[in-house]
Amino acid sequence: MQEKRLQKFKRVARYSQKTITVILENIYDTHNVGAVMRTCDSIGIRQIYLVNTENSGINELVTLGKRSSMGTRKWIDVSYFRHWDDCIKKVREMHQYIIGTYLGENTQSMYSCDFTQNVAIMLGNEKDGLSTEAISHCDQLLYIPQAGMAESLNVSVAAAAILYEAYRQRMLKGYYSDKPELSNAESEALLQTFIDRSEDKISDPRQYKIRPK
Repeated sequence: MQEKRLQKFKRVARYSQKTITVILENIYDTHNVGAVMRTCDSIGIRQIYLVNTENSGINELVTLGKRSSMGTRKWIDVSYFRHWDDCIKKVREMHQYIIGTYLGENTQSMYSCDFTQNVAIMLGNEKDGLSTEAISHCDQLLYIPQAGMAESLNVSVAAAAILYEAYRQRMLKGYYSDKPELSNAESEALLQTFIDRSEDKISDPRQYKIRPK
């Protein structure tokens, strides 16, 4: 492996985030899943959750449309669920709070949310947003402030807006500099995972750790 690439792997492993993730519910467009995954990768998220309770266009294979998104798939683990209870049980093992996106009463601006806590951000599908069942699992609901005529954003755009607010908050806390979330041992283990996957002969990144439930 070239030294430049190895140093990049070390940097990415060092500043990966273990206390923030994304849950996507019944997404229909695989391009949106790919776009969300690219944003997750860009801020250091290494694990996301897909919930499909309505036979949407997403299945265990997570077939992504763009080559760039397929490349990202190699560096992010995806857990796939058909039932909310199974997903929430798994998420709660790793994350303390679940914040859902919802445009309605009793919601807070995303700028009022603390994304430096141990949090899972939940986003709904392109047509209906989060379901009533999904909302019932949330500890908090947020909206993205807007000044235009449209009432909502594309799910991948919404995810990018929220995740980069999370990035800003976490950067100010030092999570990407002098106070990384991963211990030295965790960082080394993740680095080895990156190296192993980069050298893997598997040509289809959909095969990485997809766990239907």
